[in-house]
Amino acid sequence: MELAKLKTEFLEHIEIEKGRSVNTVENYAHYLERFLAFSKAKKPTDITDEMVRKFRMWLNRQPASAKAMAGQITRSNLKSKTQNYYLIALRMFLKYLTRRNIKSLPPEQIELARVGERQLDLISQEELERLLAAPEGDNLKTLRDKAILELLFSTGLRVSELCSLPRDLNWRSPEISVRGKGGKVRLVFVSDTAREAVKKYLAARKDMEEPLFLSNKNTALTRRSVERIVKFYAIKAGISKNVVPHSLRHLFATDLLRNGADLRSVQALLGHANIMTTQIYTHVTDKHLREIHQNFHAKNRK
Repeated sequence: MELAKLKTEFLEHIEIEKGRSVNTVENYAHYLERFLAFSKAKKPTDITDEMVRKFRMWLNRQPASAKAMAGQITRSNLKSKTQNYYLIALRMFLKYLTRRNIKSLPPEQIELARVGERQLDLISQEELERLLAAPEGDNLKTLRDKAILELLFSTGLRVSELCSLPRDLNWRSPEISVRGKGGKVRLVFVSDTAREAVKKYLAARKDMEEPLFLSNKNTALTRRSVERIVKFYAIKAGISKNVVPHSLRHLFATDLLRNGADLRSVQALLGHANIMTTQIYTHVTDKHLREIHQNFHAKNRK
């Protein structure tokens, strides 16, 4: 069978039978299309170790952005983590072929690139307070932006989850249900401050549109728009670090752990499928505990 047809059937399989989100399916389609375009493979038996090795070398030399490609900024290559997304998609495709007894490269021969330990560049509590206070005024845009910042920190939502929130949620309740990765629904809890900010924003709206957060054109806010909003207020608050919507998710998690929450509970609140993903935050809290130990342990010993 032709690889193009098998790729389409694989994408339908992960969407319908595996229940992957539309975003995930689109990402897998992109990764596989780039591999097939590079390799020019037509049949499953065309995929070889040597072909994958050359693809990895090609990926490793790709610039990280379109601007870098145009020479507008200092060139930086694709990060190992990004390269792994391509390899994971290819490996899953090969597993699918194996289950269908279609001869190709064994999926276990695809090894992922080694990724260094992830570092979190967190803003301080004082910087967080400045960020949340940065939207000033009573116009619709400012009320919307205030609600976005408060909601991101209060709930730890992913930016995609925030953008997909409907307007008709019960904002009198301190908890709402959200649909996260893989279509999984989880409960998140909203602080009084965040609920008040959302209610003020909704009270100022005159439209009947369904999305909770709207652009100036009365369309649902995109992820990129939310990223620009967060960056704008970080600069306004005088924060020199690179602040993105996910920064507030990081702060949400570390705030819980530092105040005594257990890792499993934080995993559930973040919607992580694997606790290993949540454990990145223990590096931050480990430092906090070390400082406590140094400051308070055995102070009376000579």
